[in-house]
Amino acid sequence: MNIINDSDIMKFIRNIFLGAGMLAALGLTSCEDGLSTSSESILNEEQVYSDYSLAEMGVLSIYEILTVQYSHRDRYLPWYGFNTDIECYNSTTYQERTTGIAQYDFTTTNTQMDNTNGNPYNNLVIGIERANLAIRGLETYADLTDPDMRYLRAEAITARAFLYTELMKAYGEVPARFEPIDSETMYVNKSDRDVIYKRLLSDLESVFEDLPWPGQSAATMTVDRVSRAFAEGLYARLCLMASGWAHRPDEGQAGTGNGGSNRLTDDPELQKSVLYPKALAALKDVIQNSGLYLYPSYEQLWRDFNNFDLEAGKEVIFVIPFGNNRGRWNYTFAVPATANTAGNLTANDRGGTVGVVPTLYYKYGDHDTRRDVSCVNYEWQKDVNGNDVQVPAGLMNWYFGKYRYDWMVDHPFTNTNDDGAKPVYMRYSDILLMAAEIANDSEGGARSEADAKEWLLEVRKRAYAGNESEAEAYVNGLSGENDIFDAIVDERAFEFVGEFLRKNDLIRWNLLGEKLEEARQETIAFWPGGTDTEGEVEDYDWTVTGMGPGLWYRYIDDNGTIEMYGNHPGELVTRDAAPVGLGTGWICYTDSQGDPASYFSGSGINARANSLWHVDRFGENIDDNPEFTKHTYWPIPQGTIDQQNGALVNDYDY
Repeated sequence: MNIINDSDIMKFIRNIFLGAGMLAALGLTSCEDGLSTSSESILNEEQVYSDYSLAEMGVLSIYEILTVQYSHRDRYLPWYGFNTDIECYNSTTYQERTTGIAQYDFTTTNTQMDNTNGNPYNNLVIGIERANLAIRGLETYADLTDPDMRYLRAEAITARAFLYTELMKAYGEVPARFEPIDSETMYVNKSDRDVIYKRLLSDLESVFEDLPWPGQSAATMTVDRVSRAFAEGLYARLCLMASGWAHRPDEGQAGTGNGGSNRLTDDPELQKSVLYPKALAALKDVIQNSGLYLYPSYEQLWRDFNNFDLEAGKEVIFVIPFGNNRGRWNYTFAVPATANTAGNLTANDRGGTVGVVPTLYYKYGDHDTRRDVSCVNYEWQKDVNGNDVQVPAGLMNWYFGKYRYDWMVDHPFTNTNDDGAKPVYMRYSDILLMAAEIANDSEGGARSEADAKEWLLEVRKRAYAGNESEAEAYVNGLSGENDIFDAIVDERAFEFVGEFLRKNDLIRWNLLGEKLEEARQETIAFWPGGTDTEGEVEDYDWTVTGMGPGLWYRYIDDNGTIEMYGNHPGELVTRDAAPVGLGTGWICYTDSQGDPASYFSGSGINARANSLWHVDRFGENIDDNPEFTKHTYWPIPQGTIDQQNGALVNDYDY
């Protein structure tokens, strides 16, 4: 099923949403919704939510808000989740509306996120209002002895929790709205996020039993609708967020403009000792009863992603439900292709806006099958004969190999803007690694090192398919809470790079500043040698890293697939002679003039390293720097603030 392809949903939205007038008054109506309260064909709530087909449209309309302009489609997803120690925006030239977002130098008037036609904050609030309307209608008029109607209610509640999770991940404190807007609640200020966490957790607990497992009902046959596995996984994510670190306004000061501090919650109901046992029980339920499993092949998982596989009951649990011609995921994040290459039959270059921090590739084990799937060092171009070929991208430019235009076989990218790829929001490997993290934590109840290592090993063994003994030796060699925690931190980087879970993970672990500092220093140190008078690295010493200084490449098939030599440890090669004993067909990497060039030039090293955050503003030391941590959240756009009649105020000194 592809729930957003149904044009009837848009017709339904225009005819039903009685709350649209309130949204318009708040300045929150999406430019693409066309919501109206004056249609002669308008249906009342009883007519809609007493009828399964109409009620289902009401629930599906919640998802539709993710697809409109200035929403998840082209603003939230292309900008949330980086920079981190593993993912970075690929431009080092500072511009407030683009690089400023990636470098934690956001402003309230950023035109990328505060457009007169809409913004991600407004659209998430619209989605929450749609969920509130659906929940009220179902609870008032539906026959809730009917399991299908109970599913719709549970789906709406879970979808609301998902939207609130997205809202709080990006904006921190936000208003708590769990009833449809009326004249008394049109203008409200922020709530302490703990109030929202507790409500969402309670809501999710109440609907687990009404949600079928993936593939066990007509509604859960595909991963573009919620299932019990997703609700329980989301519950665990919220438990980890609520009990973890975050930059928060001071107690009782949400919505006052308070700068706040980076701290844990003081709420006794949201401590690890309370939440972790509940979260682990939910995760164990998924592990033991869902029937989900890890793909045997990590590469096949991502080939299927690029071919829009939505079948439930495998590894993927939930995706952002874009239609086949909607969404800009591969458009933004895929391995870049110049015009009219590799299935990208548009007139414009696409992909590569964000990529992998250059040093991550070298942290994977040689037999880790995730490495060459997740991190690639080439891009697509046309050769002199007009053939699509891969070419070296330069050692500073690494891309997300999970997203590839040449893997979009069933649905080639033929649109100028939207590609139809459905971003993976939750996978079974996340269930396993969250369970391992919680089981390992001594503050969360009865710690079980054996369980933590078992679930970590399951993920690691798939990564080392064909070399499982290496995974077993690694996990068996771990001992103690700190050792295992560090391993889980690393494993989540290797497993989820390019899926943009990392930023939220690092925030809740209180490691964002520390890990960004490490990544910056590692990037600089990766090019050992002196520095010139302008601070650029020079005189690359390849005997330290055991690579280069030249790079040679050749094509290994008729599809333009590249093989490179000189950019892996142990591959010492000059620019003067091709690799010895490795066959023929090697081409030397050249500069723009066609002359043999070093692949390990120091040019731009510091610019790349310093672009992980805005060093000119925050300085080189950001770990525990409150001026940095308060900017880990986006501000609510000034255009939205101005329409709230003075009721809504930005915190974090925005």
